[in-house]
Amino acid sequence: MVIKIFNSLARKEEELILQEPNHLKMYVCGPTVYDRPHIGNARSAVVYDMFFRLFKKLFNDVTYVRNITDVDDKINYAAKERSITISELTKEITRLYHQDMDALNVLRPTIEPRATEHINEMIFLIENLIKKNHAYISDNHVLFDVNSYDDYGILSRRSLDEMIAGSRIEIASYKRNPLDFVLWKPSDKDDDPSSVFISPWGPGRPGWHIECSAMSFKYLGKNFDIHGGGADLQFPHHENEIAQSCCAHENSTYAKYWIHNGFLTVNKEKMSKSLKNFITVNDLLEKNISGIVIRYLLLATHYRKPLDYSDASLDNAQKSINKFYSIFDENDLLEFKMQKNKDHNKYIDQVVNFLCQDLNTSMSFAYIHSLAKELQGEVNVNDKYSFIALLEFFGLIDENYFINNSINSNIDENFIIQQIELRNKAKKEKNWQLADKIRSDLYSHKIVLEDVTKDKTIWKVIK
Repeated sequence: MVIKIFNSLARKEEELILQEPNHLKMYVCGPTVYDRPHIGNARSAVVYDMFFRLFKKLFNDVTYVRNITDVDDKINYAAKERSITISELTKEITRLYHQDMDALNVLRPTIEPRATEHINEMIFLIENLIKKNHAYISDNHVLFDVNSYDDYGILSRRSLDEMIAGSRIEIASYKRNPLDFVLWKPSDKDDDPSSVFISPWGPGRPGWHIECSAMSFKYLGKNFDIHGGGADLQFPHHENEIAQSCCAHENSTYAKYWIHNGFLTVNKEKMSKSLKNFITVNDLLEKNISGIVIRYLLLATHYRKPLDYSDASLDNAQKSINKFYSIFDENDLLEFKMQKNKDHNKYIDQVVNFLCQDLNTSMSFAYIHSLAKELQGEVNVNDKYSFIALLEFFGLIDENYFINNSINSNIDENFIIQQIELRNKAKKEKNWQLADKIRSDLYSHKIVLEDVTKDKTIWKVIK
């Protein structure tokens, strides 16, 4: 099957051709663990989780590496503000990150390396760059010399002057070029000892960019298939990764394909704490919004397009999940789980075709909606199980959803009216079994039907 993805490096859609037959290797920039993940962070995690699920379906072997950055200036500041150690902070936030991502049905990556556990690999890489005259020591810092790499700017497609003008570049006297970036920085006297590491250049800590290059090299080699991350990482982070990795390793092209997911805004404004529109995953979960509703929202828009979060978009996601879950009940889900070894892939092949076109989740969800409409009422049990398997493939199955949610938690009046019409039709056709099932299913969601006349039915919410 031909898989097409948009390669940011080539600026076009390309066929995915693996460097090692049937073994896909992917690296994605993970969280910097100084605070709980917001919904923008979650979008990236969910998008690459969907790529991971697709690749696991298509290839015999998939190695997905997503790092944890647990050494960074932001972490130092956050720990000081809370008057706790860096170790305490990073362990807590890593645990909360996993907790929030688990709620969104994000699978754990194959390998999840922590930066602090790979300091030796970073030092080795920096030493190699110094030996090859791609890095220099200045004022106790080690910096990468961007002028030593002719292809610097290959990803962002900008000249050095354009990159300086368009970015927040630290101007420092110890730099030969404003774009030169830090590979190793010296420690300050008041630094938490857990953030200070011994190196040939004195005590300090690595720069952010070198971390991903070191960890990806260790687990995927000098050349691998896909590197992913948010659009905001394209420059300077990913540009710098390419430069230092290609310079450190002979004949390295680093990642062959680069994937970047689009920005997330809130009511068409950039999400920020100053605007008080900063929304964490936990904020939504604490409002009893199901993780699969959040997941649906984050996947419904094509991953490369900007996604605007709003109450209306969240409401639509809730209605969509309710619509899907109206096809089956708790018993159906239990029976499906018991028949896990049986083939229920009737609908999955079609969505795989959509997803192979640059992860087209928009077309995939349109197809799922058409199936949900088609499968209303009395349906073949195998079709029902195939529909559940389809939702499971997308990470949209939550065994507790029926317990924790009901239609009246976000009432979809159109759906209820549709069910009443379907029931009236069943009664006219003397299909009493279907009519009773519709009434019973609605009642299980705390919606009670009252036949006030032969042709008129009203509904009420019961407490």
